[in-house]
Amino acid sequence: MAAVLACFLLLLGFAARGPGPAGAAKMKVVEEPNTFGLNNPFLPQTSRLQPKRDPSPVSGPGHLLRLCGKCFSLVESTYKYEFCPFHNVTQHEQTFRWNAYSGILGIWHEWEIANSSFVGMWMRDGDSCGSRSRQTKVELTCGKSDRLAQVSEPSTCVYSLTFETPLVCHPHALLVYPVLPEALQQRWDQLEQDLAEELITPQGHAKRLRALFEEAGYLRAPEDSDSAWQEGVSWGQVFETLESCSQARKELSKEVKRLQTLLTQHGIHHAKAAGTSSSERLGQAAPTRGPPAQLHGDLGLHRNTP
Repeated sequence: MAAVLACFLLLLGFAARGPGPAGAAKMKVVEEPNTFGLNNPFLPQTSRLQPKRDPSPVSGPGHLLRLCGKCFSLVESTYKYEFCPFHNVTQHEQTFRWNAYSGILGIWHEWEIANSSFVGMWMRDGDSCGSRSRQTKVELTCGKSDRLAQVSEPSTCVYSLTFETPLVCHPHALLVYPVLPEALQQRWDQLEQDLAEELITPQGHAKRLRALFEEAGYLRAPEDSDSAWQEGVSWGQVFETLESCSQARKELSKEVKRLQTLLTQHGIHHAKAAGTSSSERLGQAAPTRGPPAQLHGDLGLHRNTP
């Protein structure tokens, strides 16, 4: 309607002035500006971002909830980084190129917990980067004011942000135990007691503690997480109790003896230390240098057996 009214007033002005010169060109009225593509820097940045999912529910220390709804920015070189706690991290190229980059570096996902403390916020499922998604870890450190202090990219498409705030300056500001519901605190106490009495293994303790943090909403279940959360996690079997570990050891000993019998049947030489059972040697074998010796014989020995 505004555009039609403007055209009408413009025509009235021409009518009042009378006809123009015979060779004058006709004026073209543009009703709306050209967007110059989706990344037009003149458009609001929020209109160009398309998140893959909604942020995870807000969780963690209650005194950090006052950061919700706020955003903090930092300009590095030609890029502006914006961190919105419990929401997302975005990056915007500060140029006037028609295809200036503007994207999401991660959406609020879960906490990183170490030594019984919240040590960082993980933002995952950002814009695609080849075969994976961009992700960002935000480290919270003590500072005089709330500000985004540092941004880096330690590896391709994995970003690291340092956020300073006076909210974490107290020595106990990021402890997990005090912010847990009482029922989960009691379960944690029992886990520590079971570990002290050797009723569970350290691996079982860590596994059950993680499940407790997942129930509290601080961590996401592995199937809901990006594969990057498993960096540094051992892929070996984890035993929750000493009984299950001993049982697995017995079964492994039987399997070793069966394989040794197969090697003997096929005439393949194998070494066996005198006076020491194969199961005892499993945890005592010294590491060898160079590539391991290869067996030459029936290739069927390398197939998985039930």
